Amino acid sequence: MLQKSILDLVFITFGLLTALLFLWFSIVSIKEREKRAAAVSAGLGIGISGTLFLAICFTYSVQIVIFYALIVLLAVTLILFLLPIGKLPPDQHSPTQRFDERNIVFARHRLQPGTPQYEQYYTLHPENQLADDRNRARPGILSPYSKHANPAAFAAADASFQITETLGSLVEGEPVDYRLPLTPEEATRYLKAQARHFGASDVGITQLEPYHIYSHIGRGPGEYGGAINLDHSHALAFTVEMDFATMQSAPYSAAVIESAHQYIEAGKIAVQLAAAIRLLGYQARAHIDGSYRVICPAVARDAGLGEIGRISLLMTPELGPRVRLGVVTTNLELVPDSPGADPSVIDFCTICKKCADNCPSGSIPFGPRMEADGILRWKLNPQTCFAYWNEIGTDCGICMAVCPYAHPDNLAHNLVRWGNRRSGFFRRAALRLDDLFYGRKPKRHPNPKWLVSAKKKD
Repeated sequence: MLQKSILDLVFITFGLLTALLFLWFSIVSIKEREKRAAAVSAGLGIGISGTLFLAICFTYSVQIVIFYALIVLLAVTLILFLLPIGKLPPDQHSPTQRFDERNIVFARHRLQPGTPQYEQYYTLHPENQLADDRNRARPGILSPYSKHANPAAFAAADASFQITETLGSLVEGEPVDYRLPLTPEEATRYLKAQARHFGASDVGITQLEPYHIYSHIGRGPGEYGGAINLDHSHALAFTVEMDFATMQSAPYSAAVIESAHQYIEAGKIAVQLAAAIRLLGYQARAHIDGSYRVICPAVARDAGLGEIGRISLLMTPELGPRVRLGVVTTNLELVPDSPGADPSVIDFCTICKKCADNCPSGSIPFGPRMEADGILRWKLNPQTCFAYWNEIGTDCGICMAVCPYAHPDNLAHNLVRWGNRRSGFFRRAALRLDDLFYGRKPKRHPNPKWLVSAKKKD
């Protein structure tokens, strides 16, 4: 029989542990500029730990009931959270067709009325002409007449885009005559280590499949509309992290600065890796913003870097969609990684819908995955999404900022990610807690203090 003094000690111990746990999470949240999460955590810590401390004033009979109720609650929680309840089978699927790069909104936006390319494309696709012409009439990304125009911020972003465009001239070249003999294992270790040394967050390898490759050129070097024949056997895909605090400012101008900057970082890594491979005597091409020949999210998924979520972006295990991608294709033999098929991500995206709730243009679907372009997926509406970008002047990023998977890569959030991978019950509880701590529709953060506003403020 437990004595009252022992029960008092148990309640005091649990109360202290609870207070410390919530205090720790409050501090983490303050560092992340998440005031609501910090306040909710502090409130729960005071309420729960205060109740446990107050229990020492209760009679023994009441204490024993509370004690056994806590034991049962902890046992049930451990069973539901830690056992693989609701585990789903891997969702293996691959597209059945190649995609024409001329059909993406970025390629269509570059078409100039009166040019042969304009006439050629809209003769084949008249259904896109009206919407595309309306987009061209909008202020445009980085326009001084856009809703979130900020000359100082837009100058920084435009400078980054110009550098990335310059890198586009370095994406391909001829290999040297001498070929260094490397085993697939040696080459894989070398390239992965180099990518991480250059700044990649994660790296993966896949065999290059036809559906990874665009069918025709829509932008970048080469003749517009030319057929793409990429005679490479393998692809290396990597991610670079986009700064959490800066992306919390989405859709304001700081977010487009970060977006543009990480395109540079991804471009630098890809160009360096491709050049290094060519200097070893093998063919290689870098695929960077504006100079793609492959569909980067599809390559990255098959290279084991993540799963494609509701917002049609790659959801990585530690950073969610808060990454930029780069790809290098080559005829150097490499060791492929297992695909990144993750049914727990698909399940979470199915129940979450937070990105869709917060999308200002209504471009993200609320429903289940549907068959599209030969694959089962959620299909974002690129036309309405891009139209919103051209109104506000930035590449938005709200969906990326509110995604529960996009929280920083630290112990607190990684524990939640670990639980999400194990248990369907945990995923549902984690979603409710994310709404509680951060809000179903989080308030937008202002631009960071380091960003100088000029003339017109966000």
